[in-house]
Formats: sequence, C-alpha cells, structure tokens
Amino acid sequence: MSDSPYQKREHDAKAEVIWHQSHLTKADRAKAKGQTPKCIWLTGLSGSGKSTLANALEVALTQQGKHTYLLDGDNVRHGLNKNLGMSDEDRTENIRRVSEVAKLMVDAGLVVVTAFISPFRADRDAARELFEDGEFVEVFVDAPLEECEKRDPKGLYQKARQGIIKEFTGIDSPYEAPEKPEVVINTAENDLETCVKQLIEGIGV
Repeated sequence: MSDSPYQKREHDAKAEVIWHQSHLTKADRAKAKGQTPKCIWLTGLSGSGKSTLANALEVALTQQGKHTYLLDGDNVRHGLNKNLGMSDEDRTENIRRVSEVAKLMVDAGLVVVTAFISPFRADRDAARELFEDGEFVEVFVDAPLEECEKRDPKGLYQKARQGIIKEFTGIDSPYEAPEKPEVVINTAENDLETCVKQLIEGIGV
C-alpha cells in the first residue's frame, strides 16, 4: 500500500531536517562559564514546595557565581506550552517540550533548574535519556498529600475535591514518585534554608 499524500509530505519534511553542528561544543561553552552544566529536575506534588525551593536554589547558585536558568511549570504554560491542557497526553507533551528546552540550555553550558509536577515516571525517564550521564539530577520534593492540601497556595486541591477541577494530580490522577532519585528533599520536616543546603550538597554543582 502506498503512502497517502499527507504521509509522503511528512516523510519529505523529515528528510529535509538536518542537525547542523556548531563550531563550539558543550565543553567549550561550559569552560567559558567555568562550570559543569546540569539539569536539576525538581518533581513533586502541587504544594510540595518545588517552585519555592527552585527559586531559592537558583539564587544560591547565582551567588556562587553559577550561570543558571529556572524553568517553572506555570511560567512555561504561559508561552511555549500555552496550547496544552491537563490530559495525560498533554502532560506528557508538556514534559517532552520542557525536556528538549532544558537539553538545549545544558548544551549552552547552563545549570538548568526545572520545577514541574511531572507526575509520570516514564516521562521523567524519557527526559533523563536526553542527557549524558551525570547531567540529569532528579530531585524528589517530598511532602505528604495531607501537607500539600493544607498549604494549597492556589486553592487547587479544594477545587479538585469539589469536582471543579478534573484529573488533578494526587486526587483523581496519579503521582508516580521517583524510585531512585539522586536527591530527596523533605519540605514538610525541614525549613527552606535547610532544604537548599541539602539540595546544593546533593546535586554536586
């Protein structure tokens, strides 16, 4: 059976896409910045403290002279991923796009900090596969669901319990906790300063 006109056009378009190698390498860019580029991937329930911790970490790293960039889940959905919803498929695509952006930033020699619920283990594993060994550091921002609901800074859990929000992670959509994260930070038992200190020690930048 021959390809449809659409399949043929798609095949032809892919055939025309060629990776153009830059004269500068990742190692060149990292050397110019005097650092080891990495992707620090924070994952956890809504309300676990990911964004707060990610922001504090970036400040601390910048004070150490590191060149960083923070990719935050809500911020990315204002632009790059504004066309995506909250279905399982859209969440997977959300993480795929962010992973590719983070990879480019690591290639630029940056220490990239991401703060995304990223509830599905397979999506996080797929993100890890984009990076070289040691470049991807998975950080489980661990806080019990009960604690996250108490904080509920956006009122999302309450809306989910009332059925106003559907497919909400931790309520009617699963969160698959990391099995072997490089770092675990318990934000329910430690203050922010302690968490940042533990995180910096754990990520090794």
